Amino acid sequence: MDTTGISKPPDGGAARAPEANVVLDLVRLIRPNQWVKNVFIFPALIFARRSDPWALFAAVFAFVAFCLLSSGTYALNDVLDREEDRLHPTKRNRPVASGRISVSAALLVAFALTLAGLVVAGQVHRAVAATGLFYVILMLAYNLVLKHHVIVDVIAIAIGFLLRAIAGAFAVQVDISPWLLVCTFTLCMFLGFGKRQCELAAFNSTEEAANHRATLIHYSPHLLSHLLTTSAGIAIVTFLFYTLDPQTQAKFHSGLLVYTTPLVFYGVFRYTMLVQGGQVSGPNEVLVNDKPFLLTVLAWAVAAVVIVYWGPEIESTLRVWLDLNARQTA
Repeated sequence: MDTTGISKPPDGGAARAPEANVVLDLVRLIRPNQWVKNVFIFPALIFARRSDPWALFAAVFAFVAFCLLSSGTYALNDVLDREEDRLHPTKRNRPVASGRISVSAALLVAFALTLAGLVVAGQVHRAVAATGLFYVILMLAYNLVLKHHVIVDVIAIAIGFLLRAIAGAFAVQVDISPWLLVCTFTLCMFLGFGKRQCELAAFNSTEEAANHRATLIHYSPHLLSHLLTTSAGIAIVTFLFYTLDPQTQAKFHSGLLVYTTPLVFYGVFRYTMLVQGGQVSGPNEVLVNDKPFLLTVLAWAVAAVVIVYWGPEIESTLRVWLDLNARQTA
C-alpha cells in the first residue's frame, strides 16, 4: 500500500503532483508564452507598407494559425522528450514529463491543434496552409531526427522561423526581399545558438547536459561563442545590405532605415552578453524579462514602422530644418 499520497505516472519517471490543475497543465503544455515567436509573421505586412483592413486581418489570422501549429508541435515535443526532460532541473516539471498529463492526452491535443492551425491557415490562403504544413513536417522531422545532429538542429529551428516570415508574406500577398529573408534566417540561427549556450550553462558538466540533449556533448562554450559571433555578424551585415538596397529605399521613398542600425547592434550585443554569462534560459526569457533588451526591440519596431510609413515626410521636414539652420548660420 502506498502511504506517500503520491502516485507514479503510467510510463514511469517523475512523480505525479497530488493535486494537479488540469487547465493549468494544458496551458503549460501548449506554451502560450512562446507565441511571441510568431511575430515573425508581421514584418512582411509592415515592410510592404500595407495598412488596409484586409491585409491586417490576413496577417492576424496567419499569426493565429501558427500559434496553433506551434503549440501542437510543443505538445508533441513534450511527449517525445519526456525522458530527457526528467533529467533537466526545470523541464522535469513539464506536464508530460511529470506525469500530470498522459501521453495519449498530449498526443490528442497536438493533433487537434495542428488540424485547427491548418484549417485557419487555409482560410487565409492556400499558400499559407502549404507553408504551415511544411512547418509541421519540418518540426516533426526535427523532433524525430534533426535535433540529434549538431548544428543541423539549430538550422532546422531557424528555417522554422523563416517559414513564419514567408507565411506572413503569403498572407498579405507581397514579395519579400531576399536580403530580409537571409537576415531573418541568420538572426534566428544566432538566437538558436544562444539557446544552446543557455542549455549548456544549466548543467554542471557537458556529460550531464548530453543526458538531457545529446547534441550538447558537441557544443563547447568556445564553439558556441564562435557560432554566435559568426551568425550575429552575418545577420547585421545582411540587415545593412537590406537598408542600403536601392530597391528598399525606392519602396519606402526613404533611406532612413539604416539609422536604426545602432539599436540592432545593441540588441545583438545585449543578448550575447546575457547568454554568455548564463544569466537566462533562452531568447524568450531575454525578451520577456530583460527590460533593456525589450525596450530596444520596441524602440526599433516603432522606429521601423515610423520610417516605413512616414519616411518621406520625415526626410522632407529634416531638409527644411537643415536649410533654415544653414541660412541662419550664413
